[in-house]
Amino acid sequence: MAINETDVPGAPDDSTPAAPVSGEAGPVLGEAGPVLGAADGAVPEAGVVPAPDAPPAEPLWLDEMTPRQIVAELDKYIVGQQAAKKAVAIALRNRWRRQRVAEELREEIVPNNIIMIGPTGVGKTEIARRLARLAGAPFVKVEASKFTEVGYVGRDVESMIRDLVDVGVNMVRTEREDEVQEEAEKRVEDRLLDLLIPPAETPAAASGDADKKERVWFASPSGQAEPVEDAASRERRERTREKFRQLLRENKLEERQVEVEVSQSMPIENMMVPMGGGMDGGGGMDGNFMDMLQEWLPKKTKRRRVTVAEARRILLQDELDKLVNMDEVINEALDRVEDTGIIFLDEVDKIAGERSAAGGPDVSREGVQRDLLPVVEGSTVQTKYGMVRTDHMLFIAAGAFHVSKPSDMIPELQGRFPIRVELTSLTEDDFVRILKEPKHALVSQYRALAAADGAELVFTDDGVREVARTAAQLNERMENIGARRLHTVLTTLLEDVMFELPDMAEKTITVDADRVRDRLKGIVEDEDLRKFIL
Repeated sequence: MAINETDVPGAPDDSTPAAPVSGEAGPVLGEAGPVLGAADGAVPEAGVVPAPDAPPAEPLWLDEMTPRQIVAELDKYIVGQQAAKKAVAIALRNRWRRQRVAEELREEIVPNNIIMIGPTGVGKTEIARRLARLAGAPFVKVEASKFTEVGYVGRDVESMIRDLVDVGVNMVRTEREDEVQEEAEKRVEDRLLDLLIPPAETPAAASGDADKKERVWFASPSGQAEPVEDAASRERRERTREKFRQLLRENKLEERQVEVEVSQSMPIENMMVPMGGGMDGGGGMDGNFMDMLQEWLPKKTKRRRVTVAEARRILLQDELDKLVNMDEVINEALDRVEDTGIIFLDEVDKIAGERSAAGGPDVSREGVQRDLLPVVEGSTVQTKYGMVRTDHMLFIAAGAFHVSKPSDMIPELQGRFPIRVELTSLTEDDFVRILKEPKHALVSQYRALAAADGAELVFTDDGVREVARTAAQLNERMENIGARRLHTVLTTLLEDVMFELPDMAEKTITVDADRVRDRLKGIVEDEDLRKFIL
């Protein structure tokens, strides 16, 4: 049955102007703010639209940045620790340099792994977080304390390589999907129109109507047979289709119900017990066998009635799966992981300890070090995507080493981390800079939280200095937890303010030195309260 134009709810007439093309210049949302250029490797924040005449700022990945640019980028978020930033920047730049060396010599150049030593709360983990945000290379941060020796229940050290491969595959797949996103969206739009507008009657559907009078069929330009009566309504159908297309682009049909066909795979994770030590479920022979079994089992198809918005998401993923060649994705991902992969091994001091003949937990920790050694020095690890070599991966280890010291690690593993960087403890002046200078400083975060309730939180210079002095004083008297002490001090200082903020008549709150002293004086001086609150 042909669909009349009047059947389309909200369909515009022919005089309605078409929806603006995505490439046309539209109104700029808000005032164009400062866009960080490629020199500092920063990506413009969400909501900041560059001016129409300004060239788009392309972000630089870590491998493309000079050591000075890497340090400058880390300076935006981390105060001090120049030695650690410099060592990391040189190691990352050497990755880029190695790619431009002759192939014969390239295989001989191995990365200089780094171990960062310093008390808690001085920026070791924050360096890893910021590197992960910038890394154009596969990057994974793992905790060394969660690994156990082979033969024990838990994750084996090779699982971090499998995690890195998964990150690499997802990274390359996302890049490929971005390249074909526009084509996939066009296909999804056509499929949605087919679901919203029933197709014309085909010769096969009409062949069973013996009682009806004989029809005359003719070949359309596409080569498909169509009934003569459809030739007259084809133009009207095309107009209706275009109006539906415009409604789809304007998101006016998002709540309309359509039927889509979804393929479902049988869940097999709980159907069998893992064979051997692959308890992490990430790879090895168990992971490969499960993947092969998943492909062999037949996939069930099921028709679901969903909204257009949900159907668009389902169909888009289906089209992306068709357009992206996963074999090419996996091959490129494995190359990236082997040549540019970075693993940040945090809390490495938790697997180090004085070796004793008494046995106990030290045996397991030393076993983790022995398992870690071949991975760091270079070996081949089996993953569900294939064999991966770790010879040219960069390992950055970090640990507080409060109880143990780096010399407590087995000598072979010590030799695999030739560059040692010591991070210094933070002082009162460092705390002042941490509160004010970084891009997302704590003071700025609390201002934004207060602004959500329509209030203004004003920190004076002497108030910030008093908060820093209190945090430094507490670190000296109690355990030194570094910059994390600022969180506890600010949370206690602003507890009453954040609780009463929505009901306060005065929406401007000034935090000066007197307010800080009055709020924290009793708690800081009371030894018992200080242990539990700060």
